[in-house]
Amino acid sequence: MSWSRVLQTRCLLLLVHLLCFEGVPISVDKTKVNQLEDKTSEPPQSVDTGLHYDRYLREVIDFLEKDQHFREKLHNTDMEDIKMGKLAKELDFVSHHVRTQLDELKRQEVSRLRTLIKAKQDIEGGNDIAVDHQALLKQFEYLNHMNPHTFEVEDLDRLIKSATSDLENYDKERHEEFKKYEMTKEHERREHLKTLDDEGRKKEEEHYEEMKKKHADHPKVNHPGSQNQFKEVWEEADGLDPEDFDPKTFFNLHDSNGDGFFDEQELEALFTKELEKIYDPTNEEDDMVEMEEERLRMREHVMNEVDTNKDRLVSLEEFLVATKKKEFLEPDSWETLEQNQAYTDEEMLEFEEHLAQQEEDLNQRASDLQKQRDELERQQEQLNAQKVELQQVLWEVVGKHHIFTVIPETSHASNSDIVRHEG
Repeated sequence: MSWSRVLQTRCLLLLVHLLCFEGVPISVDKTKVNQLEDKTSEPPQSVDTGLHYDRYLREVIDFLEKDQHFREKLHNTDMEDIKMGKLAKELDFVSHHVRTQLDELKRQEVSRLRTLIKAKQDIEGGNDIAVDHQALLKQFEYLNHMNPHTFEVEDLDRLIKSATSDLENYDKERHEEFKKYEMTKEHERREHLKTLDDEGRKKEEEHYEEMKKKHADHPKVNHPGSQNQFKEVWEEADGLDPEDFDPKTFFNLHDSNGDGFFDEQELEALFTKELEKIYDPTNEEDDMVEMEEERLRMREHVMNEVDTNKDRLVSLEEFLVATKKKEFLEPDSWETLEQNQAYTDEEMLEFEEHLAQQEEDLNQRASDLQKQRDELERQQEQLNAQKVELQQVLWEVVGKHHIFTVIPETSHASNSDIVRHEG
């Protein structure tokens, strides 16, 4: 296994495949199964953690990997010590060249964040407002904003802890987003019904119930991570005889990068056959957003059952131990999403009340803005009227001044004419 893989694995940073997408199980020739058990490890492909500071995280790890001392300390540090910040203290012993590169990385990241803050300020219309970058940088906890120039022990400690915490909370946040998606969909359906007459509403309700029934009418879904589920993949995807099912061979077949672990992407690929029983992108009744939530539920369930050291990876040893348990051999039935509503009635009520309050606030804001506009227009009309009055007064003053300056000249000319006439 490469040092990059070790570092990424033990820091819980780069091996977490959090962006859910469909993987395709490997199709193999049965005659080649034995050869696969002896395949050599290949460097894993780089994956996106989904964090907004993913690039910075990757580059820091890449530079640290180049330092021999740091690699050796990493190899002898367990996961809990890494989380507690003991590994970060080893930064003091990293070579000057690597530290210089890390300093430059941090300066670039701080500059990037400041640019983002400024862009957001411009979008929100605050061009003339002074921006306190130091105060705003506090929201980015993965670096020490008080020292924007050099990468120190505190920066590495913050980066490890922030990434670990953010990744652990990522699934929870996705579940909350899905719940909001489902409630929004239901709210829009209810609002649409309000626009229909009795007959139209009845037809729409009947269609809705028909779609629910069609979606629920699918083959039995195997319990994720069970012997039955893996045997089905073994037979249908790998083209092998289910009577010859062997857990170790199965693991090697689907450890696609050959590193000795199932990561989250590799696990999710195993559920494709089960998901195809429930979801078809060409069917009106099947929602692909729900399919991805189902995939996430399956992966989380297997991880909770099998990943005993909670490093978000399933080793071959963990996998083989799990295949001997009763839950693997005689699993309970699996309840799919249509059997587990994402939200409660109370949550839906609270959500709709929140939407109603938002709408009321927006309407009030619109009303206030309209009043402000009317008042500004009234003031503008007053200013225009005052302007006209001032112009009239000005013309009157100018007119009188013109008369006073013209009359003496006329009088003087007349006297001259009289003198010349008398002469």
